[in-house]
Amino acid sequence: MQAYQQSLPEIRAEGASLIAISPQRPDSSLSTAEKNQLEFEVLSDVGNEVARRYGLVFRVGDAVRAAMTGFGIDLARYNGDESWELPVPGTFVVARDGRVRLAYVDADYTRRLEPAQIVECLRGLR
Repeated sequence: MQAYQQSLPEIRAEGASLIAISPQRPDSSLSTAEKNQLEFEVLSDVGNEVARRYGLVFRVGDAVRAAMTGFGIDLARYNGDESWELPVPGTFVVARDGRVRLAYVDADYTRRLEPAQIVECLRGLR
């Protein structure tokens, strides 16, 4: 999120908007945005309805669930449901005509699309 925040001026210079979507409840999403001093919207997708439309939802396995609980991570409190479902992180550039021009999805949540690739894609849409 910080890397995307740093690239926000370039993204805006291309006439684009940056929006993050999180399964967290609105209060938790707002807290994330404030804590990280984000100048773009962080929207709530409680129940993973949007993520499900993109085919990105998975159920947290029992071993990971036990580990998260052991670390004091209360996913139900953050996300507002007991589903133990999370979205696979994805990054999408959607053109004004509604077509997806760039899609990046990686099951390893530590690997994210580089902001420079987003800016490059936006420049190609001019």
